[in-house]
Amino acid sequence: MQTPSSISTLDIDPNLKLVDFDQVTPEQLKAQITEAIDSGNQFLDKLDEQFEQQPDAVVQPQPALTDIIEFDHIGLNLDRSWGILSHLNSVMSNEDIREVHHEMLPLLSAFSTRVGQNKPLYTRYQAIKNDHTFFDALEPARQRAIELAIQSFELSGVALDADKQSDYAEIQSQLSTLSAKFSDNILDATQAYALPLKEEQLAGITESGLAMLKAAAEQYIAKQSETGKSLEDKPEYVATLDIPVYLAVMTHADDRDLRETLYKAYVTRASELDNHKNSKDESLDNSKVMAEILALRAKKSKLLGFDNYAQVSLSRKMADSAEQVESFLRDLAEKATPAAQRDLEQLKAEAANYGIDNIEPWDTAYLAEKVKQAKFKLSQEEIRPYFPLPKVIDGLFSIVSKLFGVRAVEMSDKVSLWHDDVRFYQLFDKNEVGDERLIGGFYFDLYARSGKRGGAWMSGFQARYEYLGASETYSQLPVCFMVGNFTPPTADKPSLLTHDEVLTLFHEFGHGLHHLLTEVSISDVAGVNGVEWDAVELPSQFLENWAWNSEGIALISAHVDSGEPLPKSQLEALLAAKNFQSGMQTLRQIEFALFDLLIHAASPAPDYQGILSTLDQVRDDVAVTPTPDYNRFANGFSHIFAGGYAAGYYSYKWAELLSADAFSRFEEEGVFNAATGQAFRDNILAVGGSLPAKTNFENFRGREASIDALLRHGGFVDDKDGEVA
Repeated sequence: MQTPSSISTLDIDPNLKLVDFDQVTPEQLKAQITEAIDSGNQFLDKLDEQFEQQPDAVVQPQPALTDIIEFDHIGLNLDRSWGILSHLNSVMSNEDIREVHHEMLPLLSAFSTRVGQNKPLYTRYQAIKNDHTFFDALEPARQRAIELAIQSFELSGVALDADKQSDYAEIQSQLSTLSAKFSDNILDATQAYALPLKEEQLAGITESGLAMLKAAAEQYIAKQSETGKSLEDKPEYVATLDIPVYLAVMTHADDRDLRETLYKAYVTRASELDNHKNSKDESLDNSKVMAEILALRAKKSKLLGFDNYAQVSLSRKMADSAEQVESFLRDLAEKATPAAQRDLEQLKAEAANYGIDNIEPWDTAYLAEKVKQAKFKLSQEEIRPYFPLPKVIDGLFSIVSKLFGVRAVEMSDKVSLWHDDVRFYQLFDKNEVGDERLIGGFYFDLYARSGKRGGAWMSGFQARYEYLGASETYSQLPVCFMVGNFTPPTADKPSLLTHDEVLTLFHEFGHGLHHLLTEVSISDVAGVNGVEWDAVELPSQFLENWAWNSEGIALISAHVDSGEPLPKSQLEALLAAKNFQSGMQTLRQIEFALFDLLIHAASPAPDYQGILSTLDQVRDDVAVTPTPDYNRFANGFSHIFAGGYAAGYYSYKWAELLSADAFSRFEEEGVFNAATGQAFRDNILAVGGSLPAKTNFENFRGREASIDALLRHGGFVDDKDGEVA
């Protein structure tokens, strides 16, 4: 049997099996993906042949398990090669990578569908599950992997007639292509926009913001030069829609017209109101793409016997039904609305100082920053120098060491990286006798740049895995990519983070720990794999709490020049402002979650106008501020149209309930209590998807989850008596 391989490996430790990114080419990846799919198809061909020769043969559980393990082992090559290509398409996208990525999508979709609909393979899982004596003797992780696989087969149409299976395969292929198209359009629309600025438009923008606008101007001039366009007046400052630049303008620019111009450009990206084209002179409008995606998801749901796609999505989540989720969201909205209305009144009072009669969306970030400065004497820009990225990373590592007993060691100079900005670390802990052991590795790719999609994410590229074959053994340690879009460093200063960006880094590292600290070696349920989608945000949101804790902040902050700690007055202001605007922010998240749920629960699936009207209705129900008619937020909602959050965006609030309740145990026992940290590691992080998330949480907390801590942490109830504040 062929051993899983990489493009080529740089083995600091043989079990890390790192990728030599210097040697990676799109064509190599294409060849490896094709070869891996061919190997998988050959295995399935043998199963099909055996079934055709002996259709009535009874499959015994032990041979069935052997076949399953062998097939999983063959699949590692595909996971690896496709994982590399997908990653590069997200962080280093260019025409060559994108072309191969999109060329491979239909092949990958067809193979995935064949696997999900292969009855001989399905019967092997059933043979194991139905033999209770054999099944009960398996380790819990293997049991869980088998149960989840059976569920996946059923959701892939294994029981459908041949013609309906063919329909399902075609739907899956189209969906994969459309999702990639949606993502492409957003990236291209974001990067196509550039607004040269005049000197008088710069008032209020901070020093760091001006530096970003100047860097954007240099990139703009270079890009124009590359395309053969000559500029009579070369701008010194250019505004773009890259998030660090966009926020620098929206938060600080005194020029209200500029803020409105940039806001409109941002919320109309990839819509019928966006006239930009891609390199092939094609429209970037996602309107038809969105409607087609929803229609195909609805058609797929009907094929599988569900009423709508929300039912399909929720069948693999903690939540029981769309009705339960909607009730949860609307109840939370009701509790958050009084706080949101108080938030709005704060902004209105401040708006009067700037001659703003009616607050518009392009005013809220600007006014919120003014209120922070006036009420809390807090400015994100003033505290930014106290959060240089190297210090934040060192402090983050110190915090997780105290909590979970792990140590991160940078090894960037020993490995191949896909970009000079990327850093690589090994992660160690100690075994039972106190000897240090390597448990995994992770990459940080944290700065915004051209060719990189926006946002922040963790990609569990390589899961922990062990294979004990008849003639060979194979093992790999978990490796993940953690990606952000922070402000890049300058020639004389490192990247300086806002506190919001600090929270983002902690969030993604929480995901990373979930992936890296697993003790499960069956890859389907190792780390984040197999974890219900509405529970996968628990570790990430949980870790954010230490960036709000005074002891934690002391570890992650030091002035970039003097090394002085964050002044007490600034620390107190930061902590006092924790729940500032939390009501409006909560309603905004609920707005997105309800919209996502309702368009996927609708039958028939809404067309583009139906999508927009659903969003308008949700805003009428829960928002406390109006939204302009031209707002096309949905056209850029990558989480649900190009990611895994379809009918699952509520997961952020659902998991926030879990994380707040989990952290409340640390509040009771000590925020750096090592025993409590070990309990969280043992019951949540180490077990991954090998047990249901509800079981994992209750094993840690000793009871069912309660909403009380979420309401308290959000500032929606009083700490002392639980009354609504």
